[in-house]
Amino acid sequence: MANDKSPDKITPRAEDYSRWYLDVIRQAGLAEPAEVVKGCMVIKPHGYAIWEKIQRALDDRFKETGHQNAYFPLLIPESFLKKEAEHVEGFSPELAVVTHAGGQKLEEAYVIRPTSETIIGHFFAKWIQSWRDLPLLINQWANVMRWELRTRMFLRTGEFLWQEGHTAHASHEEAVEEVKRMLKIYAEFAEGHMAMPVVCGVKTESEKFAGAVQSFCIEAMMQDNKALQAGTSHDLGQNFGKAFDVKFQNKEGNQEFVWQTSWGVSTRLIGGLIMTHSDDNGLVLPPKLAPVHVAIVPIFGKGGDEAKVREAGASIEKELKAQGLAAVFDTREHKPGFKYFEWEQKGVPLRIEIGPRDVDANQVTVKDRLATAKETWPRAGLGERVKAYLDTFQNTLFERARKRMNDNTVRVDTWDDFKSVFAGENSKFVMAHWDGTRETEAKIKEELKVTVRCIPLDAPEEPGTCVLTGKPSSRRVLFAKSY
Repeated sequence: MANDKSPDKITPRAEDYSRWYLDVIRQAGLAEPAEVVKGCMVIKPHGYAIWEKIQRALDDRFKETGHQNAYFPLLIPESFLKKEAEHVEGFSPELAVVTHAGGQKLEEAYVIRPTSETIIGHFFAKWIQSWRDLPLLINQWANVMRWELRTRMFLRTGEFLWQEGHTAHASHEEAVEEVKRMLKIYAEFAEGHMAMPVVCGVKTESEKFAGAVQSFCIEAMMQDNKALQAGTSHDLGQNFGKAFDVKFQNKEGNQEFVWQTSWGVSTRLIGGLIMTHSDDNGLVLPPKLAPVHVAIVPIFGKGGDEAKVREAGASIEKELKAQGLAAVFDTREHKPGFKYFEWEQKGVPLRIEIGPRDVDANQVTVKDRLATAKETWPRAGLGERVKAYLDTFQNTLFERARKRMNDNTVRVDTWDDFKSVFAGENSKFVMAHWDGTRETEAKIKEELKVTVRCIPLDAPEEPGTCVLTGKPSSRRVLFAKSY
């Protein structure tokens, strides 16, 4: 008999939110610190399975919009980053540099990929000659390295996984259309698959991507009311085209620089999933991203009961799989209570229990991940009922998260009220006026650790005065503390 020793408990959110987050990751078996590599993590099978589902769903969307996957070198010549001044300045503190290889000092140092605009720009210059070569729509699934001083698993680590889209266009209008199309894909994925409501907006000059003309983003609210930047889409203008001499001959026969975009999401989405839905009992996963939809736990009786329970459990597993669901008939040699606890910690949306009495009554006992009590369902038509129930569960998670965000989004007009909202570790989504200057933005960040998360795309024109300086403002922007 395997060891049924109870695992460590999860710290309640109200007691220590940061500790709770790490406890959920540990108990769900998502990841652990890579102690021998400072600031990095090991993504364990359950965590990686979630990432694979994220990948598949997004990759399908990218390909439906004409993008193709490619792969570029991990090592980037240091000189490449220096070609775009704002880009290298923005990334310099986070760069990991390779100076030796093969037992010798390199003639030119290589930077371990923090992002790939520069090296992709180099190859775009080789691949693009004419307007007929445009648009060029490329995506890369890869790892990147940013030497972060303060790390937290999934949210901010030295090495992480992501996708980065890179495209080249014949006009600025086409490039901006691409930027907004990909932002919409990210928003639809966040809300439709992650059940995580988001605000779409434009980053300020201070917060935009280094080297971009303009950066767009999706911002999500976590359960502590802090913001998580969950995805970005950048209008690069002709900045990288000029830096890497990416030219094309237009229809009139003239040479001009391409207009480029880049856009990406990363494994921090898993951190977003955890902090959007999970509770003090462990991980909660939306069905569309759950590696296991249903855990079937047998309760064996005596004598000939075990055989009929095994037969019923296997039949249920087969029926659920025929509905396209990921079902696991858990016949491991553990007590049922141990299995209940483990599947709950892993965030499995639905658990089905089947014992001798259930088999005799042609029924099953069911409990969803959020329920406090069990229900009895008839065995007939179980597959279809489970599939419909999981659709409802997915929507329940989204509506719950949307209500929390709406309830904690406030309009603020005075500096005293603004400071009160963000007192101590408190945060909310605050819609307030800002005078548009870097100086005011920096003062608010320094005093309260609050930033302009974005200028929401749906923010209406609304003349007012800056919450700090009293200077004129044309619309409200979104302020929050963030990860």
